[in-house]
This record gives sequence, structure tokens and C-alpha cells, in this order.
Amino acid sequence: MSLRLRLALWYGGLTGLLVLLVCAYSYAVHSRAHYDEIDAALASSAEHVAVELSAVSTPAARAGVLHASVLLGSAMRIYGADGVLRLQTESGASAPAVDLRELLAGGAPPPYPAVARLAPPLHVARRPHGAFGLVPGSPRWRLHVLPLAAGAEYLVAVAPLDMIDRSVGRFAQIMVVMAAVGTALTFLVGWLLAAHALRPVALLTATAGAIARSGEFSRRVPADAAAATGDELGRLAATFNEMLGSLEQAYLIQKRFVSDASHELRAPLTAIQANLELLRDRADMPAVERELATREAAREADRLARLVADLLALARADAGMPLRRESVELDRLLMDVVGEARFLMRGQKLEIGTLDPCAMEGDPDRLKQLLLIFVDNAIKYTPSDGQVRLSLRREGDTAAFTVEDTGVGIPPSALPRVFERFYRADGARSRDPGGTGLGLSIARWIAAQHGGSVHLESKMGRGTTATAILPLRP
Repeated sequence: MSLRLRLALWYGGLTGLLVLLVCAYSYAVHSRAHYDEIDAALASSAEHVAVELSAVSTPAARAGVLHASVLLGSAMRIYGADGVLRLQTESGASAPAVDLRELLAGGAPPPYPAVARLAPPLHVARRPHGAFGLVPGSPRWRLHVLPLAAGAEYLVAVAPLDMIDRSVGRFAQIMVVMAAVGTALTFLVGWLLAAHALRPVALLTATAGAIARSGEFSRRVPADAAAATGDELGRLAATFNEMLGSLEQAYLIQKRFVSDASHELRAPLTAIQANLELLRDRADMPAVERELATREAAREADRLARLVADLLALARADAGMPLRRESVELDRLLMDVVGEARFLMRGQKLEIGTLDPCAMEGDPDRLKQLLLIFVDNAIKYTPSDGQVRLSLRREGDTAAFTVEDTGVGIPPSALPRVFERFYRADGARSRDPGGTGLGLSIARWIAAQHGGSVHLESKMGRGTTATAILPLRP
């Protein structure tokens, strides 16, 4: 069962139930009000005639009072204490005979239907002295018995219920039709409203299905449909579009990453394969050339190993693997990096600037890797007569690692993209000696895992400054 049908059924069912309850209560109030008015009229007429009868004594006067009661709208009968009919009006002759003793015994059911008992009584303040009765049949008759002259006689007011029964029956039919029509209309309106309300969901389903079939993450839910409703479903459609944008960007990054990784892996593999084939095919190769081929293959193998290690590091970063945490003295870590950097220098001058004692919680191996990436890049792009300067400054609750060089610098147009994987400032992607193009991406990931950040400042021909900002231990 579709969500639209379920919503329409819920709308129709609940509203239909509410309409049915309202109609039932309206029917109860309407029917009881009519029958209570008949009872009130009978009791009032009987009491009025009883008062008039008490004021006369001759049979002719009594008959005149009784026949004048037709103006009150009720038929009248006078019974003796023995239950024998003594006098009645002409309209009372058409009423059925009643057993007065049974009528006085009480227990007569109310004239209104059972559902009318839910409604409050219409005449609650005035309680008649006599007793009411009900004569079944077609039509039904309502009676009210009032004792006269200390129980010597009984006055009975009689009224037919056929007109009220027909009116109440027609009203019941109207209520049933209204409940049925109201339920049907509510279901239809609920069906239409559900279709309108669920339109963003239908568009989401269609868009998701189209993406699944075509694999194109560039598809979007129409903007007008996403913003038309302005409710939760509209915001869901807008969020779905944002998710598709993120997926498209991630897909393009992954696609480019796979392409770049294949390109980077192919280069050292090709070089290794070429040198090995050369060694295999030329057994009479001179020793000098053989040594050069062997060194070239070993150098490319080392570069391939570093590239694979960097790719594994980025794969762990993408998988969200946490780093180990322990206390790290950053000043000592910097001195360890300086010791290793001396063996990487190619004539450049290595200096140590500010060195403030700092400590933090982190992974010492990864933090050392971050600094070595900065130092390695500085050495690669700094001439042999240049200078590389390392500093560690405490700035409030953070520590700033800084590596400054006097190298070739980075073009301003390339500076925002240097942290992208495999990005090279030169469009030809010429390989720097031993580089993988992943160092700065790994450095940014390491800093982010420690709650810090990295950024570069560079001027062409004057050098580059790489800075890592890391939070210190409280």
C-alpha cells in the first residue's frame, strides 16, 4: 500500500469517524428535543385541564372544559378509579385503548431512540406529577396520566407520535448521508492533498532512480519543487540536492584521485620495468651503464614505496581511522626533525628560529611526519645557496610550527589548490625528484586529526612559509 493511499485512508477514516460522531450526537439532541417537547406539552395540557376541571362540578361543564382542551393540541380522556373510560374528546376517540393500571405501574420506555439518551434532557427543571406511557404500533402514541380528586379519577392526555417519528427518521437518513458523503469527500480531498504534499518525495524517488540507472550524480530535484512547499518535505528535497552535490563532488574527487594514482603509479613501474628489461636483454652491458640502470630502478622502487605508503595513509584518513594519543613535547619533536633534515640538505642552510617549550596530546609519529613534509618540500624547491628556517612559537593555547624557505615560491593562482591530492602547480605535472604529490594533503589531514590547521604563504621568487597551528594541552 502506497504512502499516499495510507495518508488518504487515515484522513478519510479519522474525519469520517469525527463526522459520524458529530452526526450521531446531533441526531440524539434533535430527536430527544422533539420528544421532550411532546412530553412537556402533554404534562402542561393535562395540568391546565385538571385545574379547569377542579373549578366546575356539573357533567356538562366538565364536558365543555374537556372539549375546549383541543385548543391545547392534545386529546383528553377521563378514567374512573376502576379504569373505566368516562369521558373523552373527539380527537381522543382515535387513540388506542390503554390499561390504566399497567400504565400507572410505570416502566414505560422513553419515546426517543436509544442513541438519544446521550443527549441532555430538554426540560430538566420541571418534573410533572403524573406518569408517562407509550403505546407501540403504527403510529405510536404518547400518554400522560394525571390523578384527579385524590385518585377518584384520572386525566389522560394523548398525542400521536407519527409526525415526529417521520421527522426524526428523515433526520437520521440525512445524518447517514452526510456522514457517508463527508467521509467520501474527505478521502478524495486527502488523496489529492497527499499527492500534492508527497510531490517532493515522488521527485526524490524519480531522481534517485534516474541516478541509479545512469550513474550521473549531476541530476537534481527541480529547485522549484524543492522550495515550493517550504515544509519538511521541501527541506528534505533541498537537503537531498545538497547531498547529491556532495556525492558528485566526492565522486569526481575519487575519480580524479584514481586517475592520478594510476598515473603516478604507472610512471615508477614503467621506469623499473624498462631498466629491468634493459638489464635482461643486454647481458654484455658495460658495468657503468649496468650500475646506472640498477640505481635508477632502485630509486624508482623507493619512490613507488613512498607513494604506496602515502596512498595507504590517505586511505586510512578517508576511512576515519583515529590516531593514537599520548603526551608529545613539540620542542623535542622539532629537534628530532632538525636532526633528520640535516641529511636531506643539498647545500641549503638550515636554521632554528624561535623554540618555545610546548606539549600536547597527539600521535608523535604523525606530527613528525607533518613537519618532515614541510621540511622536505622546502628543501626540494629551495636552491642550494638558499636557506630553510624552522620555528616553534607558543601563541596562547596553540603552538605554531613554521617552516620558511627562500625557494622559488608558489604562483598565487595555484596556492588555493596545493592541498589537493596530486595537484602540481605546473600544468605539465612534471615530477619533482622523489615526490608523490600527496604530502600536503597528508599534512592537512594530520593537523585536522589533532584539531589544528595548516596554511601556506608564498611569494614568487622569494620563498614560501608553511605553518601548522596545533592546540596545546591545557
